Amino acid sequence: MKVLRTSVRDVIPLRAQMLRPGKPLLASHFQGDSDEQSFHLGAFVENKLVSVASFYFDKHPDIDEPYQYRLRGMATLPEFQHQGFSKELLKMAFPIIKQNQCKLLWCNARESAIGFYEKVGFIKLSEVFDIPEIGPHILMSKEIN
Repeated sequence: MKVLRTSVRDVIPLRAQMLRPGKPLLASHFQGDSDEQSFHLGAFVENKLVSVASFYFDKHPDIDEPYQYRLRGMATLPEFQHQGFSKELLKMAFPIIKQNQCKLLWCNARESAIGFYEKVGFIKLSEVFDIPEIGPHILMSKEIN
């Protein structure tokens, strides 16, 4: 497995397949995808993109830390899930976020993924809330040291 920076163009099809099935590809293009401070990571197995995550310089209004990154669009192909790919994407992202003078990463975690985020050091910051057409989520964050 290799974890590399990749283009948003490469990330969107896997996002669409795993996070927005049955919806147009455009539904998997997120605001900020092309911003200068945004970055996208991919995990590759034998040159096949199997897991992705995107990171945005974006402050959540309910979090006090002045400089924050947001994690969105983390997705892994079914046959590669539960093998540590998402954890490796995060391990590569943390130093990049820190290099950008940020000490906090936040996300709206799907309810089904809360256990994963807790295992990698995220804490819950909200009650469960619903994102229309996507489902139940919870606000979570992790301090980057």
